[in-house]
Amino acid sequence: MDEQTIWLTILGMSLVTVIPRLLPVWLLAGRTLPPLVVTWLRYVPVAVLAAMLAPSLVLQEGHLDFSWSNLYFWVSLPTIAVAWKTRNLFLTVITGMGGIALVRLLLT
Repeated sequence: MDEQTIWLTILGMSLVTVIPRLLPVWLLAGRTLPPLVVTWLRYVPVAVLAAMLAPSLVLQEGHLDFSWSNLYFWVSLPTIAVAWKTRNLFLTVITGMGGIALVRLLLT
């Protein structure tokens, strides 16, 4: 692959990454969104995070796994409860990491 192709690829990848992020900001700057849209937008990050995390918590080798050997699923339950009750990211991360460490310590 020649150098020009590499630079054009980097430029193209940069454009397709930046344009979808900046375009809504440019189009919506200075406008007031309807309250329903604002409410809907507040849930987008939570939905995206849940969609990214759920498969790694419940899938083992492509199959649903709710067995006791799936530590990530079982530790996620108290972690989700802590996140829900406290709404504190630091405490949630500590609960998840501490839970996995504790379970691994107890099982080995």
